[in-house]
Amino acid sequence: MSEKHTVEELIEDHALERVPEGDRHTWLDLSWGTVGIVTTLIQLFIGALVTFIAGIKLGLIAGVLVAVIGGTLGWGLGHIAYRSGLASTVMARFYGFGIKGSVIASLIYGFMIIGFIAVENILLYKGFLFYFGAEDTLANQIICYGTLTVAWILLTAYGFDLVARFSSIMTIGFVAVLIYMMIDIVARSGQSWADVMAFGVQLPPEVLTRMGLEEETARLIFCINILIGPAGALALIDADLGRYARSSADIGVAAYLGNLFLDIIMVAIGGIVMYAGMPYLVDHYVSVEGMAREAAQQVAIENPDRVAAAFIIFGGVIGAVLMVLAQSKAQVLNTYSSALSLTNMFDAIFSWRPGRIVFVVLANLLSLVFLYEEILTFFNDFLKTLGILTTCFGGIMLADYFFVRPRLGHRDTSIYGADLVNWAGVLSIAAGFVMAHYILHDIIQIEFFTALAFSFFVYPVLRLYVLRPRYRAAAL
Repeated sequence: MSEKHTVEELIEDHALERVPEGDRHTWLDLSWGTVGIVTTLIQLFIGALVTFIAGIKLGLIAGVLVAVIGGTLGWGLGHIAYRSGLASTVMARFYGFGIKGSVIASLIYGFMIIGFIAVENILLYKGFLFYFGAEDTLANQIICYGTLTVAWILLTAYGFDLVARFSSIMTIGFVAVLIYMMIDIVARSGQSWADVMAFGVQLPPEVLTRMGLEEETARLIFCINILIGPAGALALIDADLGRYARSSADIGVAAYLGNLFLDIIMVAIGGIVMYAGMPYLVDHYVSVEGMAREAAQQVAIENPDRVAAAFIIFGGVIGAVLMVLAQSKAQVLNTYSSALSLTNMFDAIFSWRPGRIVFVVLANLLSLVFLYEEILTFFNDFLKTLGILTTCFGGIMLADYFFVRPRLGHRDTSIYGADLVNWAGVLSIAAGFVMAHYILHDIIQIEFFTALAFSFFVYPVLRLYVLRPRYRAAAL
């Protein structure tokens, strides 16, 4: 890879321009990002939730299905990024949405990733409180959140190379510590590996009935709908990283590896660790916190905070190290992608280009706003909707790149630029969401499937026959 000679070049990181061929990376460098961003305590919590609801076998079946779909979507978007050299939201200007229309992509994607920064920060904060036995005070909030915010800004400020290097170190450390802790927890549980890898539904029948999950098919659909949201976000991250790929195969390998960890490995480990360690956790909550045994069983996996606490209970210092390794690399990658999204949004709306570092800072400041309880609650409730919207967004870009532009003979974006607003894309994403979430919800309960298929097939019809291109110069 060619050397960047100035600090300004490192900081700007080709945010609004094509990444030069000399700055491209192999699949290994890209995979530190795709794997690093999904190996978090939140994904371990999701793994425990999915497997406790459906049993580990059905949970992993859902994970395999989502991994194949998510990896393919990520490879497709990553391939477009590799060819164009552009970040996902800048790419949307040419493929599917137009210059101003790409703001929709920035809003959807940016809101999701900035929300993730806030959630991961909260998880770290509550983990620190639990480890040190500290109180939740304003002073502690200011010290902890302030320190974390400064750390993410500094680690993300100097572009892809530093992000990849930091993520590689943290990911290796996280995986090593996680495997050690999993082996230790299973050994202490006194159960065989055959038992912990074959456990069934763990939630009481009355809870499953209340959730409408009495039937196995309903549980499978529930698991798929939970897992697809993060997979949709990962596909857009694949595009942000894919602009640095040396080949389509490089980003393809990175995309599938990311989904392998996201939907299979983290699901399996999250389920195994929480299942094997549940008696130990329950004893802790009963003896140390004075809970009734039944209440302790419910509390143990009620939210991601409890998973962070669980690893600290299991491993003490090692558990705390695991928490820091897991969350820090993800936060740097979240900050990186959210800054790219904000860079595109402000350029598309206001033609304002103060430099990527401004948006690195802004993304972290906005994440602090999410600490307000009502906003955070709204974000958590909105996650499923965001998963549908991101898959719609990806489907439209794929349809434009692989089908619409070749059919029109408009592949060369240096000649055939971008519409100011590509209304075919805007209407397709809106229609895809409405069809999936409202009209066909009772018929096809896997909403992302409806959204992806509808937007992918409707967009070409609108673009080719109804709302044909009106390109204008799309200088970056």
